[in-house]
Amino acid sequence: MTAPSGGVASKAEPGLEKIESILGDEKALLSHQCKTIAKETLHLPGPDFVDRIFSVSDRTPRVMRSLQSLFDNGRLGGTGYVSILPVDQGIEHSAGASFAPNPAYFDPENIVKLALEGGCNAVASTLGVLGSVSRKYAHRIPFLVKLNHNEFLSYPNTYDQIRFASVKQASDMGAIGVGATIYFGSEESKRQIVEVAELFQQAHEMGLFTVLWCYTRNPAFKTKDVDYHLSADLTGQANHLGVTIEADIIKQKMPENNGGYNALNFGKTSKLVYSQLTSDNPIDLTRYQLANCYMGRMGLINSGGASSGETDLKEAVKTAVINKRAGGMGLISGRKAFQRPMKEGAALLNAIQDVYLSKGVTVA
Repeated sequence: MTAPSGGVASKAEPGLEKIESILGDEKALLSHQCKTIAKETLHLPGPDFVDRIFSVSDRTPRVMRSLQSLFDNGRLGGTGYVSILPVDQGIEHSAGASFAPNPAYFDPENIVKLALEGGCNAVASTLGVLGSVSRKYAHRIPFLVKLNHNEFLSYPNTYDQIRFASVKQASDMGAIGVGATIYFGSEESKRQIVEVAELFQQAHEMGLFTVLWCYTRNPAFKTKDVDYHLSADLTGQANHLGVTIEADIIKQKMPENNGGYNALNFGKTSKLVYSQLTSDNPIDLTRYQLANCYMGRMGLINSGGASSGETDLKEAVKTAVINKRAGGMGLISGRKAFQRPMKEGAALLNAIQDVYLSKGVTVA
């Protein structure tokens, strides 16, 4: 059944009632109509995404093959959507803070097992985690090696991304993609942009796809009243810088507000961003993030956020609904999954994937 005007289908699709039940008082997200950036102008995920988008780009056949391998794997295989398990928190957040709630995940093999059990397209982690089990699992699930990290053992703490791995190491272990973080807006961001741009060039030359964690970081972005690190206009610009250095997929946090440029009184923007291209609705704010990814030519995946306990399932499903209805490509959720028993973690990942499998959850 075709959904009317981009909303939800009039007859509940398989799984849609469960999604509505999980959302509860926020199920209105399923019927929101986007009146900012029209969905017809977007390059949306689909089974033919690699052919439709990357065949006209400068990506090599090997990169396209790697991307297709990502899209073909897991429960979402063949849909154009992705569900990735990211477990790199042991560096910045410390291994204790990350794995004490579930000590089984001090063992890297359990991280990969969770990704497999949860039907993920790929598992993203550190050189050490993936390298320690690569001969057993690299052929069973796509590996995405995170190349840099923010190391928080040094005192006093600083917010910087340090290279921990090389593209060659990732390729040698059988990975098909690499990831990196840039703290846009930080004092170190200019150096990070140069470093990551060089790493991404190397990755493409070696046939690996690239994923950029596009985060904003600057003390000035947080005022006494509002934290604008998750402002749609600032994160949107971070995304635009990320695709400029040829990130194939952008990982971004879900926007929580807007108007960062105006509140901080710096940089350049346009009044039209706020009057025509965005609204207060989280789907519209996320669509602006997507617009900055070349209107979806480079996929937007949003992060699942920290674990909050009992509300994790609702928050994860809500984030997936917002991302999909905005035109995004999927979710990359870690702590909500691995900080609980494996069966529960796999079930949460499946609940996220069900949003993308449901024909009733449409692009707004």
